[in-house]
Amino acid sequence: MKTTFIKNIAFTATLALGMLGCTDDLDQVPKYEDTSANIYKDFGNYKSILAKAYSGLALTGSQGPEGNPDIKGGNEGFSSYLRQYWQLQELSTDEAVISWTDAGLPNLHSMNWTSTNQFVEALYYRIFYQVAICNEFIRETTDGNLSERGITGANLEEARHYRAEVRFLRALSYWHAIDLYGSVPFVTETDEVGSFFPKQISRADLFAYLESELKAIETELVPARQNEYARADQAAAWTLLTKLYINAEVYTGQARYTDAITYAKKVIDAGYTLEENFEHNFLADNDQSTEVIFPVAFDGLRIQSYGGMNYILKGPIPRGKNVEYGIDAGWSGPRATKNMVDLFPPIGSGIDEREMFFTEGYTLEINSVASETDGYPIIKFKNITSTGQPGSHVIFVDTDFPMFRLADVYLLYAEAVLRNGQGGSRGEALGYVNDLRERAYNNTNGNITDGQLTLDFIIDERGRELASEAVRRTDLIRFGRFTEDSYLWPWKGGVQEGRGVESYRKLYPIPQSDLIANPNLDPKVNGY
Repeated sequence: MKTTFIKNIAFTATLALGMLGCTDDLDQVPKYEDTSANIYKDFGNYKSILAKAYSGLALTGSQGPEGNPDIKGGNEGFSSYLRQYWQLQELSTDEAVISWTDAGLPNLHSMNWTSTNQFVEALYYRIFYQVAICNEFIRETTDGNLSERGITGANLEEARHYRAEVRFLRALSYWHAIDLYGSVPFVTETDEVGSFFPKQISRADLFAYLESELKAIETELVPARQNEYARADQAAAWTLLTKLYINAEVYTGQARYTDAITYAKKVIDAGYTLEENFEHNFLADNDQSTEVIFPVAFDGLRIQSYGGMNYILKGPIPRGKNVEYGIDAGWSGPRATKNMVDLFPPIGSGIDEREMFFTEGYTLEINSVASETDGYPIIKFKNITSTGQPGSHVIFVDTDFPMFRLADVYLLYAEAVLRNGQGGSRGEALGYVNDLRERAYNNTNGNITDGQLTLDFIIDERGRELASEAVRRTDLIRFGRFTEDSYLWPWKGGVQEGRGVESYRKLYPIPQSDLIANPNLDPKVNGY
């Protein structure tokens, strides 16, 4: 069961959004219908506004699945933060094609998107709306403001924890920005409230800011595993730092693998344990998982969206397959390429529990991306509990999205060791990898030897372990396999056999609408 905080997230988001007006220009800070002084004077409002900061990753507005959206224009379900993050991370890779022909969607896998692509725009504006929400909370909860409002004692300490959590959420969104868009407009709580033209920050400077920010809040967050479910704690910040450092060479040109080992080890030592059953991480009661570090929470009754996990879970499920997955209907959308299938033992062998392909009525080869039956869907998430019971709602799912989990950190640690980071142990790295293999292979025939532990093995193992968890694009870029012609998959670059594409495709473009609106932005910085 979800905690009270998460169960009430939709209600509290509505309260918070009652204070906010919609805006089409997401470089602006939120517009308040009431004054901040009145809202923040009462500490009883703080958790409601905190909930809004979290719900921005899951919900699209203040009226359930649709109606009164945060961002005007376009389909509200399409604009979901998590939905678009998943699409930009997965549909551009060997993990997924999609049969739907919405304008701009086929271009993600073809890798020929433009700065007017509606899906590239949707995530960009979600990121900066989220940043704006966070900036306002951070601005209003300084020690000085809290003191002026008479917030003291236990409430003061709680407010400081809230502020640190929102700083983490802002850092998470800026990490998505640096990873997906590179050099972007930059706004913090120190900027004046109102409409202005944010300046563009370099990728290296944004990296330095994120590193500094995450280290600054490290001791201000609640200790690892001590916060309410789905709220950030120290381990969430350590995991984000690990991901920042493992990708530092991509972002800045300077390797930081020793730092990645340091922070991965902090997470590993924090008391998380692998779920005995791999599948339990992806079911309707995965809020009980012992290895999820930071989730995006959903609840079929209270956290409803046509994006988010509703899309990620239902998207690949075939039409007509509903009862066995706890849903009203499958959507027959994303399917995997044969590259992903080939990472696993023979389909149907039952050797690796992570092999979750649906094959009946489908073909391995993708002769047409638009065909719903070309390519095997990966059905990893289900709206069924670990005891076999359906979720609370068939239209909207209970299953949470595991943004960060321990298995990922194990593999990041092993990778950093193999990339010659200092302070780690090759023996430990092998042990962590084999822990995952033992679980996947039911403790039989899964272990690898030291000689098999290579970077090529790690990228393949990440594909097996983390499929559909929105890490593939970032991984392929880090391993030099995303745009390069040395690694191809079906329909990469828009041709059936696959082809290499321009190196600037490692980033998505800043939307044309923002380039027009903000004269401080230069698309050439990102290669476009």
